Amino acid sequence: MIFEYSLTFFAEGQGGEKTEPATDKKLSDARKEGQVAKSREIANCLGLLAVFLVLKFLIGYIGGNLMNAFPVIYGEISNVVVFWNGQMPVNDTNLMFRKMIYEIVIIILPMLLIGFAVAFLSDLFQVKWKPTAKTLTPKLNKLNPISGFKRIFSLNAVMELLKSLLKLGLIALVSYNYVSKNIGMIFAIYDQDFMEAIGNIGKLVTDLGIRISALYIVIAGTDFIYQKWKFSKDMKMTKQEVKDEYKQMEGDPQVKGKIKQRMIEASRRRMMQDLPKADVVITNPTHYAVAVRYDPSIIDAPMVITKGEGYLAQRIKDVAKENSIHIVENKPLARMLYHNVDIGQAIPPELYQAVAEVLAFVYHLQGKV
Repeated sequence: MIFEYSLTFFAEGQGGEKTEPATDKKLSDARKEGQVAKSREIANCLGLLAVFLVLKFLIGYIGGNLMNAFPVIYGEISNVVVFWNGQMPVNDTNLMFRKMIYEIVIIILPMLLIGFAVAFLSDLFQVKWKPTAKTLTPKLNKLNPISGFKRIFSLNAVMELLKSLLKLGLIALVSYNYVSKNIGMIFAIYDQDFMEAIGNIGKLVTDLGIRISALYIVIAGTDFIYQKWKFSKDMKMTKQEVKDEYKQMEGDPQVKGKIKQRMIEASRRRMMQDLPKADVVITNPTHYAVAVRYDPSIIDAPMVITKGEGYLAQRIKDVAKENSIHIVENKPLARMLYHNVDIGQAIPPELYQAVAEVLAFVYHLQGKV
């Protein structure tokens, strides 16, 4: 009995397993789509730490301003109530409520701005500045229940769950240790006057927040390393994807080969068109042929206008014979010119004497000297 099978069943996607690191183009395209290696925990922990540090140093300012704002607001409430004979209209209530919110926001605004600035700079440090609106574009595949089910039970979801549990455990552990050490101060608050109690409560809250935020940095650092590793893993490409991308960027090698061949043929045609202007063709005699021209009105030194080897060398000699151009055999000079001087280039000074002797010989045969 014979079973038919296909090895493509065992392949991991088209092109095989993803073993190749991401190319610069793929990373650039991913960045345009908003896909970057970034940890949200870095921004969260640094922002939280900044807020608690600012709160610790500005607790007196914030508390004092809040205490000053409430008497003013409540005083206005009482004035309105008296004016309206014990009742307060809805419009005045809304106006008073908005004013109270405005006063509170103005007082805590420095703390909020510093927290936002720290979170923004932490993201900027991670991914540099290149904003994109692609992440805000609705994607229909996110509504696919199968894709949503996969996301729920993915490795990323498991890591997020572990991070959440770790953060809760960290908060509980740090809070328990700090409160147990300061339980005496907490009970003493009941016997303190209002302002002193507010100051001690602020100190307890800010110190506890700073401790939690500082330890939170450990989780954020671990998450940052994980996100970098995961992003690098997700961006890997198969060998076939790398080849396809190269073809897309550089063009099909077969097409490029044909273009190069046509360019070579066009260059050869131009060389053959310039060949009748040569003064002499120096040969190997069978392997190389180099056509040299000397025109003092154009250039001070002799120049190579055509060169070739093998079949092209023979073709150069044939055209030279057709145009009555002298062919001089000089094996070492022909090799030196072919390998060291490009077409359209002047002869280097170290070859002046050798080429001058050949030209003098040709001019003598032509009766020019």
